[in-house]
Amino acid sequence: MTKFISDVAFTPTVKRLQETKGSRKGYARMEEKAGWKDTITEELAQFIGERDSFYLGTANADGQPYIQHRGGKPGFLKVIDDKTLAFADFRGNRQYISAGNLEENDKAYLFLMDYPNRRRIKIWGRARVVDDDADLLARLTDADYDGVPEQAVVFEIAAWDVNCPQHITPRFTEAQVAEITAPLNQRIAELEAALEIKRDALVSGQQPSAP
Repeated sequence: MTKFISDVAFTPTVKRLQETKGSRKGYARMEEKAGWKDTITEELAQFIGERDSFYLGTANADGQPYIQHRGGKPGFLKVIDDKTLAFADFRGNRQYISAGNLEENDKAYLFLMDYPNRRRIKIWGRARVVDDDADLLARLTDADYDGVPEQAVVFEIAAWDVNCPQHITPRFTEAQVAEITAPLNQRIAELEAALEIKRDALVSGQQPSAP
């Protein structure tokens, strides 16, 4: 039986390596104090609601790992309750590797990135595919999305933690870049309009007014 929530990742072998490498004391203090969390806080729910993509890790019965990228409009990964996340699974290339892995091994992992703010969150848990719950699919599908979900994936949280921002290169979506540059583009438009007035005034022989 595990003693700490982080034992889902800090196995005896991991702890032995931490001891060898000199980091065990620091992580032991973390375990004794706050440690990792196993329920969804308000801050985590907000973070999840702002994400437009994440990575889903699974492994088959032999332990062969697989990572799949999932994307959608911000908030497509839904908070069901303080221990449960879920998302609609739309038809893609129909390989069904993640779904097949989960039939053999329900242990799963979510990795969520916030590139602009250099934040990342790791979530351990167990996941299952649900293909016979129309009400759940309706809850997970946004009305303004044209796709029809094939099934749902429900993720039960065992532990989550926030990674440090080291080595994360900030990246921005097209919408984020447009928002950042909007004031600059507006000012450029204003200056171009003022310049056009001056040009028209010079062509007509009038004295242009100061901008």
